[in-house]
Amino acid sequence: MKIAVLKETLAGEARVALIPDSVKRLVKKGFVVAVQAGAGERSGFSDQEYEKVGAEIVPSPESLSGGADVVIKVQPPSLVEVGMCREGAAMISILQPYLRHDTVRQLAQRRLSAFALDTIPRTTLAQSMDVLSSMSTIAGYKAVVIAADTLNKFFPMLMTAAGTVRPAKVLVLGAGVAGLMACATAKRLGAVVEAFDVRPVVKEQVQSVGAKFIEVPVEESGEADGGYAKEMSDDYKRKQGELIAKHIAKSDVVIPTALIPGKKAPILINEEMVQSMGAGSVIVDLAAEMGGNCALTEPGETVVKHGVIIVGPDNLPSTVPFHASQMFAKNIEKFLFHLAGDDGLKMDLDDEITKGSLITYDGKVVQEMTLKIMNEAGGD
Repeated sequence: MKIAVLKETLAGEARVALIPDSVKRLVKKGFVVAVQAGAGERSGFSDQEYEKVGAEIVPSPESLSGGADVVIKVQPPSLVEVGMCREGAAMISILQPYLRHDTVRQLAQRRLSAFALDTIPRTTLAQSMDVLSSMSTIAGYKAVVIAADTLNKFFPMLMTAAGTVRPAKVLVLGAGVAGLMACATAKRLGAVVEAFDVRPVVKEQVQSVGAKFIEVPVEESGEADGGYAKEMSDDYKRKQGELIAKHIAKSDVVIPTALIPGKKAPILINEEMVQSMGAGSVIVDLAAEMGGNCALTEPGETVVKHGVIIVGPDNLPSTVPFHASQMFAKNIEKFLFHLAGDDGLKMDLDDEITKGSLITYDGKVVQEMTLKIMNEAGGD
């Protein structure tokens, strides 16, 4: 089976889908790996390192994709990149199928077996393949680093000759992988940390990293199938807003992380809440790429509103490309080993991981959620 690793073309993307260590293990397992020239340079991996572990370096993306059984990327493929693949091949990447309907339709038309790394179910068996969790770990860490660098205060409590410096107060909204890493990082820097989540089940996880869990006094779980968050009732949202407003007013830093698959990010922080924060306070909105959890967030920009600095970061994992690529490649490696059979990739639609991640197959859109969303939007 021949695998092609494409160089990322999206502006600002510095990651690569496979690093030399992963290529070495794949080659030992019998895979043939070809890498586009320069694919790993921005993440710290030279063409020579790939060649030393048995990869072929190919200058042309067209010939690379056209001769491969499986094409692997980090970012969703462009329509041009889809067109470069031979019919019947497989594509593995982050795909965003609930949003990129044109890409999904073209993948089906080209009869590509397209696997979306961002829809792999969050189960124990799939944990080692979970790209979203890996990248969220980086995003949570970087959000706190950005906040600490931007805030006009120290994070830790300091006892100095000039007096006592009180620790910063950090509020994290959403205790998924990114939120928990943000809590842990802020705590390590000495801040007083609180976290909110619609899923009561994460309370112990929040407490385990040294943060205080705040919760709405309503018996309603926000956990959907697959471990993701779901949309809550109007009554819950009202009480949630009141609770968040109370804690935001006392916070120096707020890091919202709430996302709902297939939908625009929910607004958790309105303009009035921003106004309640002290001048120089910071919001780092990890949901910025999906519209933002703060009503005043401008995706990809840093703005000051009512004296509060609001950061809408774009693609934080790419700002740590060496380790991001290392983690991404390990997830890909495990995914390939799970899918590989004696004569190519196994298309076992009874397998939970395959069923959740296979978006198009044999000229059709086969993943249920993608079909549902596309039909609701007027897709094919």
